Amino acid sequence: MYDIAEFIVRSVELIDPQQTEKMIDRLADFYDKKGGKVLVMGAGRSGLVGRAFAMRLLHLGYNAYVLGETIVPSIRENDIAIAISGSGRTKLIVTAAEAARDAKASLIALTSYHDSPLGKLADVVVEIPGRTKYSQNEDYFARQILGITEPLAPLGTLFEDTTQVFLDGVVAELMMRLKKTEEDLRMVHANIEL
Repeated sequence: MYDIAEFIVRSVELIDPQQTEKMIDRLADFYDKKGGKVLVMGAGRSGLVGRAFAMRLLHLGYNAYVLGETIVPSIRENDIAIAISGSGRTKLIVTAAEAARDAKASLIALTSYHDSPLGKLADVVVEIPGRTKYSQNEDYFARQILGITEPLAPLGTLFEDTTQVFLDGVVAELMMRLKKTEEDLRMVHANIEL
């Protein structure tokens, strides 16, 4: 846990504040668009992170949806699609991002690689540090010397954990900008749960 937490703390210094500001500005400006939709897209564990973020957007008052659910309406011009993929190469997400672009939606990408296929499609890219599934250094001892915690955080864990914390920070900033209180969010929170 210390290694993972330390990685996330170090990541704060690596995430570009201008990229973050562009994402938050876009979401804050979008808030008052009546009928506008936000579609959050991610596969696997990145999808789980996306689901949590979409839920918080809903609590804030956005019309938020998650790709793959049966109740997702069509995305249209000026809607926002948020795509999460550490590698930026996940075929399902890149294809979905292309479809969002074809529909003229604004695309925000959270990825570790701005020059990935997903990053190249996006209007706004937020580079989130973290190992994706594909290690570039196979030597265990070299990874340890470099401080790469892959054996303790397999596959995309560091990206997913860092993205989750980052998006929780985005929600906190949006709460302030939109003048929402915790009570406002609680009023929208589900009152029937499984």
